[in-house]
Amino acid sequence: MVFAAVATVLNLGAQRLVLAGWPGALLAAMIAGTGVGLIAKYLLDKRFIFDDRREGIAVHGRLFFLYTAMGGITTLLFWATEYGFWRFGQSQSWREAGALLGLGLGYGLKYLLDRRFVFASREVRA
Repeated sequence: MVFAAVATVLNLGAQRLVLAGWPGALLAAMIAGTGVGLIAKYLLDKRFIFDDRREGIAVHGRLFFLYTAMGGITTLLFWATEYGFWRFGQSQSWREAGALLGLGLGYGLKYLLDRRFVFASREVRA
């Protein structure tokens, strides 16, 4: 949960930076935030959640590809929730509430997908 919170803060921080420089660019902000959060969460999950110590460009490339593919499903859930809250409340507070809910649900689902399909050969640390 701590790593999900770290990735969430990085994601929303990146979104705020984009929106500060480019007001109204919600899609660009969501893409930037997702990218920043994805990379941070991959590195943290690989090392500390799944205790995967394999190294090398080929290994990281393969794992990151699978990790990103699993994230595609959860990103749609996250974006739909964030956008839906923004459409309903028409404010940054509503948008961020939707983002927090969507990210929370998405990270829970993502853990299950990653455990099964990305880091399946690694035992999960308690």
